[in-house]
Amino acid sequence: TPFKNESVDYIAYRKIIEWSLSQGSHGFVPCGTTGESPTLSHEEHKKVVEECINVVEKRVPVIAGTGSNNTIEAIEFTQHAEKAGADGALIVTPYYNKPTQEGLFQHYKTISDSTSLPIIIYNIPGRSVVDMNIDTMSELSKIKNIIGVKDATNDLFRPLLTQTKIKKDFCYLSGEDGTVLPYLSQGGNGCISVTANVAPKFCSNLHQYWKERNIEKVLEINLKLAKLHHALFIESSPGPVKYAAELLKICSGQTRFPLAPIKESTKLIVKDCMKELELI
Repeated sequence: TPFKNESVDYIAYRKIIEWSLSQGSHGFVPCGTTGESPTLSHEEHKKVVEECINVVEKRVPVIAGTGSNNTIEAIEFTQHAEKAGADGALIVTPYYNKPTQEGLFQHYKTISDSTSLPIIIYNIPGRSVVDMNIDTMSELSKIKNIIGVKDATNDLFRPLLTQTKIKKDFCYLSGEDGTVLPYLSQGGNGCISVTANVAPKFCSNLHQYWKERNIEKVLEINLKLAKLHHALFIESSPGPVKYAAELLKICSGQTRFPLAPIKESTKLIVKDCMKELELI
């Protein structure tokens, strides 16, 4: 979510979406982690989702980030996304509250009962503290409109083991760019990516070559992107990726507090990676 003078920069936002589409991106997730959803007002959150849906015009899927640590609030965001025309909802495990596995189950079941949108569970213990276990996910998968997971656990055995418990067609999406290739090899279907915000062509090509089983090309791209994947997380995301976007001249690198501007040393590393890939 680009900012300008403390407000959402919708002109830059539309430009980012069109550019990403032209580079082969397969879908969009407005108001995810990289979209800085924790610092958006409710009004901004809803407008950012609406703008993405309107610009994309059904050319690719839009999965709206609608999660919250308040179940009622998550229902409100999810119902709004459905009304606005989203294709699905990405719902993060509740952060700070530290719910039990039963609490996680009831949270997602209550939201799923309120909408017909396909729901993707977003499991990211590093940011949410709680980790949804495989048994809970298996039980949730029995609910018709809970159709997949964004897995940011960094546990590469997880997708394989989960498939032994979930028998239906379930969508496994990595939430970690650096492990996307081994994740795919363990049964994953794709990635909700940070790096694709600034190197969409490389990322979309990697997935296309994977589908074609052109492993040589997949390995080549994966190695090329390794340093950039690492650089974008030297400081809290999305600080570094926003700076990379600024280098591409598609938006400002501004973040909102409590995310501080990234250090000059981080900027140099990000810039070197972008130059090495001939993105700038």
